[in-house]
Amino acid sequence: MRIFGAAAVIVLLAGPAYAQAPNINLIPELQSRTPEEKEADAARDKAYKESLKKIPDAKASSDPWGNVRSTDTPKTSAPAKPRTKTGSTTN
Repeated sequence: MRIFGAAAVIVLLAGPAYAQAPNINLIPELQSRTPEEKEADAARDKAYKESLKKIPDAKASSDPWGNVRSTDTPKTSAPAKPRTKTGSTTN
């Protein structure tokens, strides 16, 4: 009876481990491309590179809070008066 229990435990523990490694072929056979597909890819790449050249360079600052912040240092006001306690000092 203990053998059946041990076998059941092994099967239950091996089930999730087997499910994590599905049988997938990670390296499929390489398929050669036809000359038409190669030409289409080359035309697509050329159009992509030309479209990238049309994008203007961003020369402006990308700081969204730049116009809110001031560039000068904050001016210090008059020194604060020392606080005095009011009321009784006994607890």
